[in-house]
Amino acid sequence: MSTEVIMPQMGESIAEGTITKWLIDVGETVERDQPLFEISTDKVDAEIPSPASGVLLEVKYPEGATVQVDAVVAVIGEAGEVPAETEGSADLAEKVREPKTTSAAKAVAAAGAIDEVTDQTDAVVEPEFADRVRKMSSPLVRRMAEEKEIDLSQVVGTGIHGRVTKSDLLKHLESRVGTPTTPAAMMAEVVAAPTAARRGQFMVPAFKEGDKVEIEPMSNIRKLTAAHMVYSKQTSAHVSTVFQMDLSRVAKVRNRAKEGFLRTHGTKLTYMPFVFKAVANALIANPKLNASIDGTNVVFKKDINLGMAVALDWGLLVPVIRNADGLNLVGLAKTANDLADRARRKKLAPGEVQGGTFTITNPGVFGSLFGTPIINQPQVAILGIGAIEKRPIVETDADGNDTIAIKHMSYFAITFDHRLIDGADADHFMIHIKQTLLEESWSELDPFL
Repeated sequence: MSTEVIMPQMGESIAEGTITKWLIDVGETVERDQPLFEISTDKVDAEIPSPASGVLLEVKYPEGATVQVDAVVAVIGEAGEVPAETEGSADLAEKVREPKTTSAAKAVAAAGAIDEVTDQTDAVVEPEFADRVRKMSSPLVRRMAEEKEIDLSQVVGTGIHGRVTKSDLLKHLESRVGTPTTPAAMMAEVVAAPTAARRGQFMVPAFKEGDKVEIEPMSNIRKLTAAHMVYSKQTSAHVSTVFQMDLSRVAKVRNRAKEGFLRTHGTKLTYMPFVFKAVANALIANPKLNASIDGTNVVFKKDINLGMAVALDWGLLVPVIRNADGLNLVGLAKTANDLADRARRKKLAPGEVQGGTFTITNPGVFGSLFGTPIINQPQVAILGIGAIEKRPIVETDADGNDTIAIKHMSYFAITFDHRLIDGADADHFMIHIKQTLLEESWSELDPFL
C-alpha cells in the first residue's frame, strides 16, 4: 500500500507552505523519519521527514511551488508500484501557486539571511482572501457539495479559519432533511453570524480619489494573521481583566542569581521563567483555563503547553513550551530562550509552533503598561504581561499604619472566553499567579546566589 505525503501545517495562522527543495529523487529509497523535503513560510523553515519507509514513487509539486496545508505533495510505496491517482488531483490550480520571478530583495537581520521578495501576481487568479480562507475545503468536500448542489459558503466550517470539513458538510446535509438543529450547530451559527452580517454591511472606504496615499499589499503572513484575529473575535466572547502584580521578591532573587545562572547554564535569567512557572501552577489549580470548546462540550487538556508570543520583524510567532508544568526554572529559561532565538532565525520545526493550550504575550518589553490581547484559538484565555517597573506602593502594617514602599510592580491582563470562563474563574486564576510571585521562595536558585 502506498503512503501519501501531506503538506504539514507550519503554524497556527499558516494555511500554505513553499517547497524549497526535494531531498530525495523519484525512484530513490527513503527511510521513515528521514528528511524528505524542505519547506519555508514567512515564519518557519524546516525539513519535513518521510512518514514511511519505501520508494519515492511520485512528486506532485516542483521546488518553489506554494501548496495549501493538507494537500498531497508526494507518494511513497514499494518499488515498481504504480501510485493511485490522488483524489482531486485534477484541480491542481486550486492547490498550488507556481514560483514567480524575483522582483526585489531585502536584507533581514536574522543571522545575515537574505529573503527574496517575490512578485505576488499569480497566474491563477485567487478569490478575495477572506472568502478563500473561509471556503477552504478538500477536493472530496467540494465534489460532495457539487453533487448535492450545496453552496459551501452557506456551510458553517469548524476547521481552521472556518475550513469546511467533511463532518461539517454531513451535518449540513442532515439539517436539510429535517434533522433537528443540535445545540452545537446553533452555537456554530451564532459564531458565523457576524461574518454573514458583514457581507451586506455598508463599508466606509479607506481613502477617496485625490487623497495622498501610498498603497502596499499585505504580506501573506499579515493577511493570515488578520484572518485569524477576526476569526477569534467572531468565535469567542472576549472579556479582559487586569491585576497589579508585586514582583519584588522575584526581582530580588533574579538580580542576585542572574550572573551565576548565566555562567553555569550559558543563558540569561529573565523574568519570564518565573511567570511561566506561576502560570503553569495556576493552570493546574484552574483547569478551565487550560481547555477548549468543542460545540457544547468542554475539552480539558491534560498537558500544559505554554505558547509564548515572539515579536519578529516580519510578524508574530507563538512557539510552544511543552509540558511546562514539569519544568523547573532552569528548564523553562533554557527552553524559552532557545525557542525565541530559533524563532528569530526561522529555525523552528512545525511541531514547535503547534499544540499550545494557553498563551502568554509580553508587550511590556516595549514599555506597554498593559493590553487586552486576542485569544489564540482554540484556546480560551491569553495572558498579557505589562512593563515591570518600580512604583510607590502603600503598605499597611499589622497595627494599621500606612507607609509608602518602592516595589517592582507590573499589570497582568488576562483575556478570557466568557462562553466557558466566568469572571470569578479568571480572578481565581490571577490570584493564584499573584500569590506565587509574591510568596514563592524560588529556593532552586539558591546555588546561584
